[in-house]
Amino acid sequence: MKRFGNALVSLLMTCACTSFAYAEVVIETVTVGHAGNAGELSGTGAGGLGPNRICGAVGYAYEIGKYEVTTGQYTEFLNAVAATDTHALYNTQMWNHARGCKIERSGSPGSYTYSVASEWADRPVNYVCWGDAARFANWLQNGQPTGPQGPSTTEDGSYALNGATSAAALLAVVRKPTAGWVVPSEDEWHKAAYHKNDGVTGNYWVFPTATDASPSNELTSPDPGNNANFDDGGYTIGTPYFRTDVGDFENSASAYGTFDQGGNVWEWTEAIVHTSYRGFRGGSFFFTRFYLQGNVRDGGYLPSYEDYTYGFRVASVPESVPMASPWGIVVTVLFAVMAGTLVHMRRRPSEGGLCR
Repeated sequence: MKRFGNALVSLLMTCACTSFAYAEVVIETVTVGHAGNAGELSGTGAGGLGPNRICGAVGYAYEIGKYEVTTGQYTEFLNAVAATDTHALYNTQMWNHARGCKIERSGSPGSYTYSVASEWADRPVNYVCWGDAARFANWLQNGQPTGPQGPSTTEDGSYALNGATSAAALLAVVRKPTAGWVVPSEDEWHKAAYHKNDGVTGNYWVFPTATDASPSNELTSPDPGNNANFDDGGYTIGTPYFRTDVGDFENSASAYGTFDQGGNVWEWTEAIVHTSYRGFRGGSFFFTRFYLQGNVRDGGYLPSYEDYTYGFRVASVPESVPMASPWGIVVTVLFAVMAGTLVHMRRRPSEGGLCR
């Protein structure tokens, strides 16, 4: 709880329609400027999961979350909109799995409440699919209302979700021109993580700790810099937490001031890859430093899939900026079957699942 102004503020908002109070979620952001910068050639991804793509060129200034969305913030979201959890924003593995984020649900449909212990609240949420991240962004866009999951809370705002939960339906969702709070595009995410913040340039670091040098995974105090939470023949922290508090590596920020864009949890982006997957970037506590590099574009997975290594951060963009292409990166079906199946069998944890 030591760093952050973006955790949970003490001001409680009492809801007339419910018997509980919940804390307003404050997302601390950093500004990513130098609009019109050039991108860099970001590689084919782990195992060659697609064509090379120029990443990081963004034609407008925007804000991006300084930290990953935390378990505490997501708990407040659930308490606001998931008394009846129509679109499965809660996954029981959050509580039941050994590597879950330990959000506990109590009650019955129509009166569910959610809680998380203080020692878990500042760690990134996990077991969230892309649809959950988009609904969280809609909720922020709509002013953090309380009520059932519908157009005024989670189903409209920056994205017209309208009940979409299947992989196919979530793949069809695009950012609206009036969007504010969003799941970052791959370009927005990449620039915040790797660009050197040195003007309208095409200069990028290899790692999101503002260096080309290979990082360490040691959690010490004070943080000497260039550290992240990943597997280096051993976890940074093991059971029961696995995930560090966001910003624990206080001297290992990106050039723009974001934390944990390398390691901790994979972060969903808007990108569509493999013709059927939403992209994610940055690696996690479960994977090696290889996945932290700017030239490693992961193939992502089904946007309805949830896993203990999956989380997200949000961004805030000006209205009427160019929307990301709904198909992002196009690869052939044959390539997706041949490359994607083999690589994901090799590297994915086994205890994930679809939104349910």
